Amino acid sequence: MTDTIQQFSSLDQALHSLFGNNVKITDRKQVAGGDINEAYRLTLSDGMHIFMKSNQGKSVSFFQREAEGLAAIAETGAISTPQVFGCGTGENGGAFLLLEFVESRRPGKDYQEILAQQLARMHQSRTENFVTGGIYGFAQDNYIGANPQVNTPCKSWTEFFRDRRLKPQFLQASDYFGKEEWKKITELLERTGEILTEPEYPSLVHGDLWAGNVMTGRDGLAWLTDPAACVGHREADLAMTELFGGFSGKFYEAYREAAPLQPGYEKRRDFYNLYHLLNHLNLFGRSYLSSVRRIVEEYV
Repeated sequence: MTDTIQQFSSLDQALHSLFGNNVKITDRKQVAGGDINEAYRLTLSDGMHIFMKSNQGKSVSFFQREAEGLAAIAETGAISTPQVFGCGTGENGGAFLLLEFVESRRPGKDYQEILAQQLARMHQSRTENFVTGGIYGFAQDNYIGANPQVNTPCKSWTEFFRDRRLKPQFLQASDYFGKEEWKKITELLERTGEILTEPEYPSLVHGDLWAGNVMTGRDGLAWLTDPAACVGHREADLAMTELFGGFSGKFYEAYREAAPLQPGYEKRRDFYNLYHLLNHLNLFGRSYLSSVRRIVEEYV
């Protein structure tokens, strides 16, 4: 998977290698691209549009990992993602990622239901190509937002979620918690195996599946962007869709019809979302602390 992602030493080299020696940028327009990166629509001299993300504070591996996640999702053949052209080092340092520019359209008929069915197919796809030395994890560590995300393989999902997801985030957020709170956090982590359940089958998960990482493509269907991919439990993706909203009741009905959930998902949902709330606490500050504390209290 990594071998399919091209790396370049400069933007000019990337453009010439990908689109021809005579191609130049004729227009660069900044577009919405999230809180972490700058994003641009580049117009090339042959009239083609491409999408570029750049970040002066990151190395090329930051975008390499994102590209690998997109490639993994595309490999399932279940749902669309932008084509990855390659990534590289920027002219003034930092890094860039070049992707297909997806012209957004209005959602087509049964948009939410089709998204649910496609997501279910992605979750039901085989995962052996994405992780070695275990069942859960990924070929490489990657990122959740701007934070590192550890993907060292495990044979147990509950072990993976405890040790590769919650523990690193709690340690990064350690200054927010007092001695008594740490006792509860330690107890919570020890109870992970009681709270979660092992999945019926491992799934490739998007890993950061909120509505802002789902766009409508030119075909009127949903396209996935900005993954923090790994092989895990599909419940983690479903829980994330409920954290910030944006998915309809028809979406959840269609997903459950295509891939019924294990009993007790609703009792596990907040525990999964604790990971994302901790990550937001570490990235954006203490406005997320009360939500983290609430969930700790909920399960201890």
